[in-house]
Amino acid sequence: MDKREGLQKIAFLGTCVPRQCGIATFTYDLCHAIATQYPKTETLIVPVNDVDTGYQYPPEVRFEVEEQDIDDYHRAADFLNLSNCDVVSLHHEFGIFGGEAGAHILALLRSLHMPVVTTLHTVLQEPEEDQFRVTRELAALSARLVVMSQKGRELLQTVYQVPPEKIDVIPHGIPDMPFVDPNFYKDQFGVEGKCVLLTFGLISPNKGIENVLKALPDIVVAVPNVVYIVLGATHPNLIRREGESYRLSLERLARELGIKRHVIFYNRFVDIEELKEFLGAADIYITPYLNRAQITSGTLSYAFGCGKAVISTPYWHAEELLADERGVLVPFNDPKAIAREVVALLQDEPRRHAMRKWAYMLGREMVWSNIAHLYVESLQKARVSRLRKPRPFLVKTLDEERVGLPTKLDHLLKMTDSTGILQHARFSIPHLATGYCTDDNARGLLLAVLLEEAGVQRPEVTELAFRCAAFVEYAFNERARRFRNFMSFDRHWQEESGSDDCQGRVLWALGACIGRSRHRPFQMWALPLFERALPAMLELTSPRAWATALLGINDYCRHLRGDRRVHQVRCELSARLVRLYKENAAPHWQWFEQVVTYDNGKLPQALIQVGRWLRDKEALDIGLASLRWLAELQTAKAGHFAPIGSNGFYARGGKKARFDQQPLEAQSMTAACLEAYLATNDLFWYDEARKAFEWFLGRNDLGLPVYDPNTGGCHDALHVDRLNLNQGAESTLSFLLALTQMRLVESTLTAFNSPAVAELAPRAARRARSSKSALAKVADGVRALPGKTD
Repeated sequence: MDKREGLQKIAFLGTCVPRQCGIATFTYDLCHAIATQYPKTETLIVPVNDVDTGYQYPPEVRFEVEEQDIDDYHRAADFLNLSNCDVVSLHHEFGIFGGEAGAHILALLRSLHMPVVTTLHTVLQEPEEDQFRVTRELAALSARLVVMSQKGRELLQTVYQVPPEKIDVIPHGIPDMPFVDPNFYKDQFGVEGKCVLLTFGLISPNKGIENVLKALPDIVVAVPNVVYIVLGATHPNLIRREGESYRLSLERLARELGIKRHVIFYNRFVDIEELKEFLGAADIYITPYLNRAQITSGTLSYAFGCGKAVISTPYWHAEELLADERGVLVPFNDPKAIAREVVALLQDEPRRHAMRKWAYMLGREMVWSNIAHLYVESLQKARVSRLRKPRPFLVKTLDEERVGLPTKLDHLLKMTDSTGILQHARFSIPHLATGYCTDDNARGLLLAVLLEEAGVQRPEVTELAFRCAAFVEYAFNERARRFRNFMSFDRHWQEESGSDDCQGRVLWALGACIGRSRHRPFQMWALPLFERALPAMLELTSPRAWATALLGINDYCRHLRGDRRVHQVRCELSARLVRLYKENAAPHWQWFEQVVTYDNGKLPQALIQVGRWLRDKEALDIGLASLRWLAELQTAKAGHFAPIGSNGFYARGGKKARFDQQPLEAQSMTAACLEAYLATNDLFWYDEARKAFEWFLGRNDLGLPVYDPNTGGCHDALHVDRLNLNQGAESTLSFLLALTQMRLVESTLTAFNSPAVAELAPRAARRARSSKSALAKVADGVRALPGKTD
């Protein structure tokens, strides 16, 4: 799949049509081009208003910001965060955002959760102090910067010290129009038979139009049938300050020079289709700007890319675009030079048409369809940029004072109704449409038993156990002798038999009820259901189902280890995992299959547990070897846990998928490493468990906490650039299970204080004595999260 297909939602931030502003036109055209080229990607626009009444915006506009209202910028950030956008495309120009030098936009950017790609439509060589400060912080807050010329790149590097690898140069987009004879369009404007000069854009004094008017008398002498079209409304800001005085001064100048009949003023802001017709009618396009420090000109890009012969003053963008005789450059404020070059081009038709053809051919790279692809590539780069520069971790060091980490069940209980645990959530709201699944209710039952074992005695835990137990029992299909998995919200089963993984997971929960719970009624309820479900375990083909079934059998045997039939199933399933490992393992691939997929820690955990309880050295050695290999595979260069991503997994000989990272993997690895620690008394494995658990709290590729202490829920995934903000049951249960499993093992660290163990492992003993709690640093990490309460 093309990487660009990964963008689900893009927000554009700047201005938008019908506001009469070059940024507004650009933003809308770019949004429309990306939406056209990537129809599966949702696009929206958040514009800044410069008038109280706002504008009649197109439907792409979803949220509006009042220019000078700082609170609106904060509200816009909240809107974008809640909209779950992948990336924001910001279009910056001094003068369109509120605050000193437009600093209000920085408040918005600081609050965004997703990466930002900022297109700088102006890059100042000699900024004022506030402009320099705003540009520097804007660059720091942006994942990438886009400029439209090499000069822009140069200024960002030399003036603002922006690293070159952070900058993309993407030309200004242009409409796609055919290469036609100008005479085809001239009759539409009553200029047939004329030589047409054109300048278009919002009218203001810095455009230098008066210099073309002053050149016209000399041009008319040589080319009597020339006409100069000035197309565009007066800039709205200029109208608010001075009205139409500047335009009237231009009309007065034309009369004074005696060229009134050679000049046509079109005082309006035209749409793109009408603009194409004006451009089509032009023989020469003129940009007589007065300021050299112009980094981008949309009007120049349009004219050049549509195949016009161009005469321009040498401002930065024109110097770059018209180099190598792709156009004609004339000095600033030099009407004589303008007249000389216009006459030369009009009288040299082969040269003029060669220039037009060369510009049109180069302009094919600038059409919006191509620019859309270049922008999406830049936006996609921004998504992965946090891998190179993640946020700071929130988790403290291991050897700190003990602070209790609360078991917060609020979100899980909110996800549970009178039927059972609902599968999914939209953000933190239960999503009823997806109903229930036995997988999650089995996990909930297991959690309730482990909480009981950990000494958490709360009525809601008992209530959770009863709800989940009832669901699990109802899920068993007596005819198929298997558990059904998916149930709709209206309590209709969606299948006769669930997956292999579902069968193994339920047996694990039932085994925990029998072997771990101290409540006799619970044991008595679980036992007959366990016995009815057990035979199907030998029919399963999934290695993970074998492993989870083994975990349940091992728990069962804690209490009833003399059960021969259960023991036989345990031996058979463990033998299958051993055989599978031997068939697939190699020196550099110590794994059970030719691909590492999901819930990976369960496979070594089951064998380690079997080896531990049955004193099966082969099973234990394979479990430890495969877990060590898996731990190395899932450790980032920075030293934190980085699980195999679900977006592609990891096939032997292929590339490891880094994302999307699932909470299930962190829980699975935490539990497996804790099992290895219990089997070996080697603190290496405890440290590995701690590392996997800290993934939930922010020690991960993005430096983002996946556990939400405000709700007690856990986000569904870590994407390449952000969190999946949904808090489903599997994710929340994964965190709570990992937390409870850490707590259950915590007390065993004191075993290292014994003289015998200290003699065998003095370093481990010293570390154990210095650590008052397995969860010390984890708890402080959670305290650092927003909204944490004890």
